[in-house]
Amino acid sequence: MSKTMQPDLHEPSAGISRQGSSQNEWKHPSDHWMRGFILDNRASLGTLGVFVVMMAVFMIANPTVFTTWYLYSAVLTTLPVALFVVVPLVFVVTCGEIDLSFPATMGFASWVFALVVQAGYDPFLGIAAALVTGTLLGFLVGSLVVYGGLSSLIATLGMNFLLRGLIQIINEGRSTSLTSLADSWAYRIFSSQVLGIPVQIFWAIAFVVFSAMLYNRHRFGAQVKVVGDNPDSAQQMGIDVKLVRVKVFVFVGIGAAIAGTFSVMINFTWWPTAGDGYLLPVLASVFVGGTPTWGGIGTVAGGAIGAVTVSFIQTGVVAAGLSGFYVQFFNGLIIILSLLGHKWNQARYR
Repeated sequence: MSKTMQPDLHEPSAGISRQGSSQNEWKHPSDHWMRGFILDNRASLGTLGVFVVMMAVFMIANPTVFTTWYLYSAVLTTLPVALFVVVPLVFVVTCGEIDLSFPATMGFASWVFALVVQAGYDPFLGIAAALVTGTLLGFLVGSLVVYGGLSSLIATLGMNFLLRGLIQIINEGRSTSLTSLADSWAYRIFSSQVLGIPVQIFWAIAFVVFSAMLYNRHRFGAQVKVVGDNPDSAQQMGIDVKLVRVKVFVFVGIGAAIAGTFSVMINFTWWPTAGDGYLLPVLASVFVGGTPTWGGIGTVAGGAIGAVTVSFIQTGVVAAGLSGFYVQFFNGLIIILSLLGHKWNQARYR
């Protein structure tokens, strides 16, 4: 380029031109912090909107019941059990897998906890034994899927039947009463009440916050998303895909063990069917929360809000004056409406 063709950078007009171009530069709508927050959390906010509308309908139907604290206290007592399983399942689904063995893992780990406490040992030792049991079962399930090459749907469903059958064979349907838990420090710390609020909800919130940080701010969460989105690309990036997949199943095992232990401390009784009733509500909570089935993306906060939504459906339907026969109908209605909303939104945040 000749000197006559080069722009004179010392002329004022050149600086004015650059300044004007920077001022008129196009900016994406997400550059604004509020719009960016909404775009980044669209799935969670959509689930929250469904929950608010649902609660508004229930409150209009029966304002007397829904303005009483006892209703919310009852829900907050059992809600943590679901949260401890829903959140790890978000990791599994994001990774492109599914785990249907967590109900039996809840029952098996809580059974170990009950055996330790019944033998006269400290409940804290029972909690540790339950966590070890959940970790080992999660590793076993993950190894069958990852290293055994089995479908996660079929393998985890088979493990659910296997573990549940083993529990029934050994116990022959007998339950275990643990009334001594009421006098233990473990119960005071994990399952008592503070100012009328169940303590376990604070532990559940802490677990959700920790998991959200792990999912959104830690390397492990990033690896889970990459593996779920494209395992081949993740392998080329140096990520141990098999190890990551095993880890998410181990995380579910740990969450299921915590959930089972809390369930026993709430009821002071271990039942051979412990965990059975959580399979469909927990899965519904994950998908209602905005975590799609194809992997690569998900939302821990949305899963937690989904668990709250599903937990209030049964209570709300009965409190609204309808019979219990309507519960399953409204379960299906809320789930389908939520999924349709996320599907409408999917093209924007996928």
